[in-house]
Amino acid sequence: MSEALAEAVARVWPDGRSTWEVLGGGITNHNVKVTRPDGVVVLRVAGKDTDLLGIDRTVELAATRAAAEVGVGPEVVDFVEPEGWLVTRFVEGSNPPPERLREPEQLRRVARALRAFHHGPAIPGRFDGLEVVEAYRDTAVERGAVVPDAFASAHELARRIAELRADQPPRACHNDLLNANFIDDGERLVIVDWEYAGMGDPFFDLANFSINHELDAEGRAVLLAAYAGDAHAAGLAALDLQRFMSDFREAMWGVVQGVVSELDFDFAAYAAEHFERMERTASEPAFRNALDA
Repeated sequence: MSEALAEAVARVWPDGRSTWEVLGGGITNHNVKVTRPDGVVVLRVAGKDTDLLGIDRTVELAATRAAAEVGVGPEVVDFVEPEGWLVTRFVEGSNPPPERLREPEQLRRVARALRAFHHGPAIPGRFDGLEVVEAYRDTAVERGAVVPDAFASAHELARRIAELRADQPPRACHNDLLNANFIDDGERLVIVDWEYAGMGDPFFDLANFSINHELDAEGRAVLLAAYAGDAHAAGLAALDLQRFMSDFREAMWGVVQGVVSELDFDFAAYAAEHFERMERTASEPAFRNALDA
């Protein structure tokens, strides 16, 4: 892979004045830190067949620019076509560990960053959790995968959740708030990796962050209060419903990756882990109450 990445760097900067190193953290793309005479940037080399995961690189570009505009994303430096590679300014900082982002003050910072993006400019593209898992199912089956038994019952719950959330006005959302996608530069939280961004339900973002960082009920209340002004019952119920949807999406993402990705990663175990956590969420009284409300 090093040879391919070296060729990618030379493709973008053919003058031979670049030094580079691979950045870790991703399991879909390859991120390369490139040092140039005029500064340091990150080249994002898209993985193979990422369109099968619902990724549109032009939407990613627009979302990253929108995030930079409201102060929560890296500056866009270039967009390489036809490959769809993104070049952004390197952000000096550190990736806060999950336990730090669970602290109340950090949750408030996260809430402010998400709110800024959600209330920023609209972006092209749409993100609907139910449609995503259905598309992942179809893609996986077309390529010979066997859909896990858990899909049928989860799909019925997801359909009910979609009906309950159907009236929510769409906002620009990130939709992939894994811990690795946060950088603290000492003054602000910068969010990277906007490839799944689209207009959708902002409570999917809040729930996606919540479950990826294992927030308990108290932590979710702090996050919601910082985001919305108070931890109202309807918002907490929406978080419970979308926590389920977040893991359902992630599980089916793993199923698709298992048949399309060439990366050395155990996607079957990844999918199983998220199906299991999804089912734990579905068994919680708060989830059942939210679903029946």
